[in-house]
Amino acid sequence: MTEALFETSIQSLPLLGRGKVRDIYAIDADKLLIVTSDRISAFDVILPDAIPDKGKVLTRLANFWFARLADIVPNQLTGIDPETVVAAGERPQVRGRALVVKRLRPLPIEAVVRGYLIGSGWKDYQTTGSVCGIRLPEGLQLASRLPEPIFTPATKAAIGAHDENVAFERAQADCAAAFTDLLATTGRSADTIAAQARDVAIALYTTAAAHAAARGIIIADTKFEFGLDAAGTLHLIDEALTPDSSRFWPADDWQAGSNPPSYDKQYLRDYLETLVWDKRAPAPRLPQAVLERTRAKYVEACERLTGEAFVE
Repeated sequence: MTEALFETSIQSLPLLGRGKVRDIYAIDADKLLIVTSDRISAFDVILPDAIPDKGKVLTRLANFWFARLADIVPNQLTGIDPETVVAAGERPQVRGRALVVKRLRPLPIEAVVRGYLIGSGWKDYQTTGSVCGIRLPEGLQLASRLPEPIFTPATKAAIGAHDENVAFERAQADCAAAFTDLLATTGRSADTIAAQARDVAIALYTTAAAHAAARGIIIADTKFEFGLDAAGTLHLIDEALTPDSSRFWPADDWQAGSNPPSYDKQYLRDYLETLVWDKRAPAPRLPQAVLERTRAKYVEACERLTGEAFVE
């Protein structure tokens, strides 16, 4: 197990910003370098301890899914080796954990697809019988499989704030506000962009869920992000179907009415729920055993989904 990388320190490229997990650098007017650190967040708060190799696991899984799902929607990848765009001494910081991507304009929503009733969706259903305005059958239980996958968009909250589930109409309005100039030049409408994001997200989820099921994993829900190029073409960006953006359950352990064990950071969330913490920064430190167990779950998910051993 290698030492965790909490934050990069690349000097050969200008730093544009740091997200919860990724550090973003400018290469030129058309391309970005995105480095996936080992930082981990829970309840939208970055934790003070990093998970060794987490960034490499996420990058390997994302590349696997980008290749597998490329016939459904274009993605952000350029095919350029990240080690060729930084100084020689900086290459260890990007090796196995970075992508050179196209500069695209991200949609202002997170494209969440749910196949099972869990998390905030379960809470919404208990209160309203719906999730993001989508009426669901009566009598569903925690972790019930939904009759069909549903698209439940969410806002993109600032670091430290919490994402908010919204109705599809709100997603359309947010797209309209974000892309006024692009809509005018491409002839596209916010309604069609939001509808395409919804349809593509469900298609991506359905395809990935079938692959995962064949390997004994249930993808309970997942979050996609999309971006547009200058022509208004939708692209899959950020990451895809990783333990950070998805809930992965072992199929053999799933049963409606109970919260299944998982191959994602739900284990970490469950540990944090045992602590006295208001889910605001600063977050508590993590014991070594929790760090190691979280890493093991991420690695197992990667190996089961890709069919290849994870080598550091």
